[in-house]
Order: sequence, then C-alpha cells, then structure tokens
Amino acid sequence: MEMAKKHGIPSKLSEAEFRELNSNPPAWLVQSRANRTGKRPVWIHLVCEVCGFSEYERPKKWWPAFDFVHCHTHSPAQLPKLEKGKTRVEYQDISAHMFGIVDED
Repeated sequence: MEMAKKHGIPSKLSEAEFRELNSNPPAWLVQSRANRTGKRPVWIHLVCEVCGFSEYERPKKWWPAFDFVHCHTHSPAQLPKLEKGKTRVEYQDISAHMFGIVDED
C-alpha cells in the first residue's frame, strides 16, 4: 500500500484498471512481488538483546539465523549465558550499529 501511494496509485480502482495494473505492472510492483518469495525479507528488524535499541537493515545472503543481536555499545558478555557445549560466533557490522551472534553446537 505504501508503494502504491508513493507511485500515485489511487486507493480505489475499477476492475478494468486493476486488470490493467496486473497485466502491465510497473517495475516497482514487479520487484515488490518478486521480493515476496518467502525466502528472505527485504528488510529485517534488528533489536539489541541488551538495551532494546533497534534498526532496520537489508539482510545479506551470507547471514545465518542469528540467536542474538547486540549493538556496538555492548559486549557479548552482556548477552544471555552460553549453553554448555556450544560456541559463540560473532558476526561484526551486520548493520551500522549491530553485531549478530550465533551459538553453534
């Protein structure tokens, strides 16, 4: 809806206008539909586990599923305790202010 409004698509369309939009979608709509594959979101909401600071970032293809995220002002020692038998791996600079953490077996 936000993109439709941004590109001047009215909030109500006739059936003919709707069919035309679906038959010949503008490039932004084609990309938006392509992004809805269920693979990875276009934007992801990152929230620091320690202080709750948050920001949005475009996820990178190399990102694993993070167990925790923390901002630059905190150390991994401030995160929940590491489970026995696991190793903590830190991915630096996943955004302007955040690190990602994966606790591996």
